[in-house]
Amino acid sequence: MSAPSPPSSDTFPFGQEVVWTPDPDVVAEANLTRFMDRHDLSGLPALQARSTTDLEWFWNAVIEDLDLEFYRDYDEVVDLSDGLAFPSWCRNGRMNIVHNLLDKWQGTPVEEREALRWEGENGATETLTYGELHRRVGRCANALRARGLGKGDRIGLYMPMTPEIVVAFLAIIKIGGVLLPLFSGYGTGALVTRLRGVDAKALITADGFARRGSPIHMKETADEALRRCPSVEHVLVHRHLGRDDVPMTDGRDVFWTEALAGHDTEAKTERTAAEDVLMVIYTSGTTGPPKGTVHTHCGFPVKAAQDMYHPMDLKPEDTMYWMSDMGWMMGPWLVFGTLTVGATMVLYDGAPDHPDPGRLWRMVDEHEITHLGVSPTLIRALKTHGPAPVAASDRSSLRALGSTGSPWDPDAWSWCFETVLDGEKPILNYSGGTEIAGGILCGNVLEPLKPAAFSGPVPGMDADVVDADGTPVRGEVGELVLRGPWIGMTRGFWGEDDRYLNTYWRRFEDTWVHGDFAAVDDDGLWYILGRSDDTINVAGKRLGPAEIEALLNGHEAVAESAAIGVPHEVKGSEVVAFVVAEPAHEETEALRSTLMQVLVEELGKPLKPREILFVDALPKTRNAKVMRRLIRDAYLGEDLGDTSSLEDPGSVDAIREAR
Repeated sequence: MSAPSPPSSDTFPFGQEVVWTPDPDVVAEANLTRFMDRHDLSGLPALQARSTTDLEWFWNAVIEDLDLEFYRDYDEVVDLSDGLAFPSWCRNGRMNIVHNLLDKWQGTPVEEREALRWEGENGATETLTYGELHRRVGRCANALRARGLGKGDRIGLYMPMTPEIVVAFLAIIKIGGVLLPLFSGYGTGALVTRLRGVDAKALITADGFARRGSPIHMKETADEALRRCPSVEHVLVHRHLGRDDVPMTDGRDVFWTEALAGHDTEAKTERTAAEDVLMVIYTSGTTGPPKGTVHTHCGFPVKAAQDMYHPMDLKPEDTMYWMSDMGWMMGPWLVFGTLTVGATMVLYDGAPDHPDPGRLWRMVDEHEITHLGVSPTLIRALKTHGPAPVAASDRSSLRALGSTGSPWDPDAWSWCFETVLDGEKPILNYSGGTEIAGGILCGNVLEPLKPAAFSGPVPGMDADVVDADGTPVRGEVGELVLRGPWIGMTRGFWGEDDRYLNTYWRRFEDTWVHGDFAAVDDDGLWYILGRSDDTINVAGKRLGPAEIEALLNGHEAVAESAAIGVPHEVKGSEVVAFVVAEPAHEETEALRSTLMQVLVEELGKPLKPREILFVDALPKTRNAKVMRRLIRDAYLGEDLGDTSSLEDPGSVDAIREAR
C-alpha cells in the first residue's frame, strides 16, 4: 500500500516564538504534576517514555489515578496475544462505567454537586446534580427494561442536546445496552445506514429542536428512516418542542413522559464485563462509507477521562463546555470525561452566534465555564464580528480553551489567544478521533506554547511523524503514526475487521497510520496540517489544503477559506480555492487578484490555483468541520451522496453557483 507524499514545508509555521508560558502555581497544582510526583518521575519526557514502553504500569496507574472501581478486578491490564491491532484490555475484569459515572458518587459530597447545566437557544435553563441525574437515569433504565430492552441490545440515540439525551445515554449503558449515538442533523439515509448497520432494536428521539428560532422536525425524519429499519421495535419520543402534531405509530412509539411514568428511580446497574461493547459510534463518513467504531466499558470512557484529567487539567470543581453534538465523538467524550472526574458539563442546544455573536461568551460567564471547547472554524467565523462581542463578556472563569476539528492558521489562533484569552490562558489544541476515543496530541498546562502548536503526544500515546518509508522525521512534514496500542482505541469496525486493518494497520508493520499530516519543530512542539487524504498533487508537487487556507486566512479581507484539488489532464490536479470574505470587504476582482498573488508569491507559480471563488458559506458539519469532499463533488458536478451531516445543506448550492 503506497503512502501519500507530505505537503511542502515552505509555508509551515516553523520558527515562531513562544507566546504563552505556564504559571508556576498552576504547574505546581496540576493533576499531571501530582501524578508524576506520585510515581517519582522527573518530568514529562520521563513520563512519556515510560507510558509508551511499560503499558501495564501506565494504564494501571491511570485507572488508579481516576479511582475507577471494578466489580471484579482484572487479571492484567492488557493482553497482546492477538497482536497490536486487537489487544484485550482489563482482562477478566468486570465493570459497568455507569457505576463510576453515577453510582459511586451517591452518598458522598459529589451527590449534591452539579453534574449538568443546560441552556436552550430560547434562554431556558436546567441544572441537574449528580443525585438528580442518578435518579432520572434509574427511572429511564427501568422504563427501557419494561419494554424488553437489556444487555447487548443496540439502541439509537437521535436527539438534540438536552438533559434528556444524557439521561437516555446513561440509561442505555446502565442496562448493559449498546449505545448508538446519531447526529441530530442526520437525514434519512444516514440514519438508515447506521441503524441497519448494527441491527438496532430501539430508537430514542425527539419531536424536534429549534435552530435560529426555526423549528426542525426530527420525528418525521426518524419515521422515514424506520420504514427501512425493520429491526427497530421500540421508539421513545421526547416532546422537546412540545408539538401536538407528532406522528406516532401504534404499538411501536411511546412518548418519553408516558414511558417513564410510574417507574422507580432506583435501578440495578448491569454487571458487564470490562470489555463488553458499550458503544458503536460512526465516523462522519467524509471519505468513503461511514465506519462503525466499537468501544468498550474500560476503553473510550477511560481515555476520555484521562485526556481531560491529565493534559487538560480538569478538576472536580471545574465546568466544561465542548461545542458538539452527541453524534460526534466529542459529545460522548464530554459525558464520560466530566462524570468520571466528578466535574460539571454544560450542554447548549442552539446556534453559538444566535441571537447575536456574543452568545457563546455570555454563556462562559453565566455558567462559569472553566474549559471551553471550540473549533478553529468557529473562531474564524466569530472573528468576522470583531472583538466587541468578546469584550462585552468577562470570561474570567476560563482556565483554558480547547480546540479540535480542523487545523488552526496562526492568524486565527493569535486572534483567539489575544482577544478571548487576553494572552494569559492556554489554547489546548487537541487532535485524535472517534477511533482514538480522544486525542493523540494535546496541549497541556505545564509546557510553553507557540501559535497553532500542540505540546506533544498525550501520555500513553506512542506517536511519531514518519516519511513515506516509515522513517521518523523532524523539522519537516510527514505522516502521523502510532507505534503501540492504548486503552481507548477502537476494538475494530462493527462487522468489518478487515476494513479496520486496511484502514490503519497495513501500511507499516505494527504501526497505526492515522491519516493526518504532522510535524515536530526544533523545540519539540507538534503541529497538524490536515488530512493526508486531502493532499493535492499538482504536476508531482504535493501540498495540503491547510497550507493554502492558512495563507488566504491571513489576509484581512478573508473570514475563512477551503482549498480542494480538481482534475487536470496535464498536471494531474489543480487547486481551486473558496473564500468567505469579511463583512466589511467587498468580493471584488481586485480582491480576487490580490489573493491569487499572495498564493503565487508564497507557493510558487507551479502551484497557482485555477481560480479563487467567493461564497457566502462553506459546507460544514454541525461541529464545524469543513467538508472538502462535498465541496469538490459540488464543484465538479458529481453525485454528492449523503449530505445529511451538513449544518446547512444550502451551502453546497453556493459552491455550485460560484462555479
